[in-house]
Formats: sequence, C-alpha cells, structure tokens
Amino acid sequence: MATGKISKRTVDSLLPGTNESFLWDTDLKGFGAKITRSGSVSYVIQFRMGGREAKTRRYTIGSHGSPWTPTTARAEAERLLVLISQGIDPVDAEKQRRREAVDLAFSNYADRFTSSCKRAGWHRLVERSIRLYLKPSFGMKPITAITKIDVVSVLDQLPAEQVANRRNVFAVMRRLFRWAVSRGDLDRSPTEGIETPPPVKPRERWLRDRELRSIWEQSPSCHPCFGPIVRLLIATGQRRGEVSGMHWQELDREERMWTLPGSRAKNGKSNSIPLNGLAIDELDRVAGSDNWPRSGRVFATSTGRAYTGYAKGKIELDGLIEQELGEPLHPWRLHDLRRTLATNFQRLGVRFEVTEAVLNHVGTSRAGVAGIYQRHDWKDEKRAALDAWNDHLLGVLGDGRQ
Repeated sequence: MATGKISKRTVDSLLPGTNESFLWDTDLKGFGAKITRSGSVSYVIQFRMGGREAKTRRYTIGSHGSPWTPTTARAEAERLLVLISQGIDPVDAEKQRRREAVDLAFSNYADRFTSSCKRAGWHRLVERSIRLYLKPSFGMKPITAITKIDVVSVLDQLPAEQVANRRNVFAVMRRLFRWAVSRGDLDRSPTEGIETPPPVKPRERWLRDRELRSIWEQSPSCHPCFGPIVRLLIATGQRRGEVSGMHWQELDREERMWTLPGSRAKNGKSNSIPLNGLAIDELDRVAGSDNWPRSGRVFATSTGRAYTGYAKGKIELDGLIEQELGEPLHPWRLHDLRRTLATNFQRLGVRFEVTEAVLNHVGTSRAGVAGIYQRHDWKDEKRAALDAWNDHLLGVLGDGRQ
C-alpha cells in the first residue's frame, strides 16, 4: 500500500497501472488519492462506522481538478472524518443532501404536490398560490428547512385587504406541508400553531328587480361573449366559470337540460340544470338558430380560446348602465347574481333543498349522512323552480327581455 504526503507534486507523479491504485496520506489517516487504469485521479476517504469490527468503507470526495485540489480535498476529508467520529455516515449524509437539493427542494416538491391535486377548482387555486406567492418566497429551499417564521413571512407580504387571498394561500401551505408529513418527508408541519387568517365577511349584496332589468338590457351591448354570459348567470344562477366554460355537448335543447360535468364544477360534483325559456332563447341567439352545434365552446373568442375578459366587460357594462340611469349602480359583482337567484327563490317559496340542488351547493341538506343516503336528484323540483324564476324575470323585464 503506497503512502506519502498527498500534494500537487505527488498527485501529478501518479502513474496508471494495470489496476486502480491508491496513495494514502501520511498526515491524515484515511485520506487518499485513487488513480484508475485510464489515469484519472480522485480523492477518497476510507473509514469504519462502528469500530474495528465494522466493514471498511470508502467515500469519494471528487475527481482531481476544480474544485478538488490536494488542499481543498484535504479540508473536505478533515470535515468528513469529524462527522464520522460523531457517528454520522458521510454516504447517508450525501444522499440526504442531494435529496434535499433536488427532491425536497420546495419548487420541485410543490410541483409534485400540485400534480396530486385532482379536483379542478382546488388544482387551479394551488397552482396559482404556489406560482405567485410560495415559489418566489421559498424557491429551492428544502422543505425541511422551512420554518414557521418563513410561513408567517409569506402571509405578512400579502396586503391586509386581500382577506380571501391570505386565507387561500395559507390553506395551500397547510395542505402542502400536511401532505409532506403524511409521506414521511417532514416530521412536523411549519404551519402548526399558526392562527388561520380570518374568513371573508360574507357578502350580502343581491340585485333588486330594477337593477336586474338594467343589467339584462345593457349586457348585449358589451362583448359578444360577455353579454350572453351575464344573461345566463341571471337565468340559471350558476357560477361564472361554469357558464363561461360551457360546451355545446353539455347541452340538450330537446330535453332543455344542461349537464355540468364534475370536472368543470367548482366542488367537483356534476349537476343537471334545467334550462328555462330565457336561457334557451339566449343560447339560440348565441348559436344563431335553434339548431345548436354538437360540440365546441359556447363562448369562444376569435382565436377559439375561452373568454376571460370579465373585468373589462364589467367596466363596460357598468358604464352603459350609468349612462342609462344617470347614476351608477351600487357596487356589485357577477357572483352577486347567484345570490340574487337564491334570494328570489326564497321569495318565490322554493324549498331550501331545491335551491341548494340548483346551485350545486353542498350545504346542510346535502352534507354528512344526508348527502350519503339521500340520492333524490330534485330534477323536477329544479325545473319548476327555474321556470318560476323565468316567469318572475319576464315580469321584471317586460319588453326589455329581448
């Protein structure tokens, strides 16, 4: 076994042989240089974990050349030998280091978590929160190194007025770190003990009959996608994303039925929405006749993509209404149209269970044991309720319904 001081001179003088050979340092026990038959040189340490009875093992520090020179390799060997004396296996430590640098790096780990989120609405929220807020803050930091202070820092960077956003981002972080705990990648979640941001104060805004009339009358003057979407929101009470993402294959004019697949529903549950007369008329106008296409987006832009210009459309619609009335409507949102239908259902005497069925809302009447064992689809009741709403709207709109 060749021994000698490992230096630039001795390393440069190493000559390849028929087999790989070693030069063991005389000053630092266990530190050596290995030369292969091809002439490449690398630095190694040789050690035992557990005393003389344990098997001898070798760990490769790296190949000769930048950054590993005799001097830097010796310093690394000294560090590793200290770890070994403390009972830390450098092979296992290096595996863990590489795992933290790649597999457990937040950016990579978050992508895997996002892929595990199958429900469409939740998947979109997770992807958005991670892309906009978490990756910029955590980057490639190992999830094992993320602390409670790091989590609080993310929340502190969000504007205080973004109440819903703060709550959503925290929910994503909490679920992500719980997922990591369930997989054995974390012992404890850094979100433990952090108070959940307060919920958004429920909105109470709903549109009065005269306001609905103005919205209905002015919406056709907006974007050719936005106007019909608004009218269908009024007529059906469904969610904005579900209406704007409607496909012709979901619609049956003969049966007067819209079958919303679970993959497009916010809560992941499919829903059958009877189409009342106003909804049918609006879809006829979009199709150009009562012969509806068999497939494709109902609301496609000139490029064939989904319509997304809600903010611009809402500003235009509010401007038209202000011109008509001489004053703006009290601030309102498109989602308030959904609350408006629910409120008017109550005025029309519609049962609460039917209202929840129309809105595809999993509330008290469709949750828990009732949700498991109660399988009535309320189809007839939903049709009667939406037809009653249609009659009410006709009375409100009068000649303005066209």
